[in-house]
Amino acid sequence: MIQLYTNEKKLIEKAATGDRKAQKHLYDKHSARMLSVCRQYISPVETAEELMLNGFFKVFTKLDSFSHEGSFEGWVRRIMVRECIDFLRKKDPFKYSSSIDEEKEPAQIEDEEEDLIDVNLIQQLIDELPAGYKAVFIMYVVDGFKHAEIAQALNISENTSKTQYRKARLLLQEKLKTTRKHSYEA
Repeated sequence: MIQLYTNEKKLIEKAATGDRKAQKHLYDKHSARMLSVCRQYISPVETAEELMLNGFFKVFTKLDSFSHEGSFEGWVRRIMVRECIDFLRKKDPFKYSSSIDEEKEPAQIEDEEEDLIDVNLIQQLIDELPAGYKAVFIMYVVDGFKHAEIAQALNISENTSKTQYRKARLLLQEKLKTTRKHSYEA
C-alpha cells in the first residue's frame, strides 16, 4: 500500500526519523529543482548530479535541524548552494583580481532581442566563464545573494565580489554579441 503524504511538515518529520519512503518522496519532489541549482554552479552535469546527491545526504542527516520557520525548499537550496561552493573552493578556482575595470560599460540588449535568447545558449555561455566569475554571477543574479554575503561565503572582499560580477556580466555580453554575430552571418 502506498502511503500518501499531503502535509509537508508531517513528511519532513517522518523523513527525519529515518523513514525511507518519506525521504524518497522528498527527494523525488525536490531533486529536479536542486539538480538545476547545482547545474548553475557546476558543469558537467554528472558532477552537478554527484553534488546534488551529496547535498541530499546532508539534507537527510540534518533534517532534525530544520525549524519549519522558512520554506523547506529554500533550506534545501541553501544546502545545495553551499555544497557547490565548497566543491569549487576545494578546486581552488577563486583567483580574483581586486580592481574594478571602469573602461567598458556593458552593452545594452534590446528588449526584442532578449526574447530571442536561448536558455541553453545562456547556460553554455555561463559555463564558459572562469569559475570565480561564474560562482559570483550565479550567487548574485540567480540566488539573490548580496555582495557582502557572497564575500563572506567565498572568503573574498565585497569589492572583489562586485568586480567579479561586473567582469562576468561584461564577458557574457561580449560572448553573446559574438555568438549572435556568428549566427546572423550563417
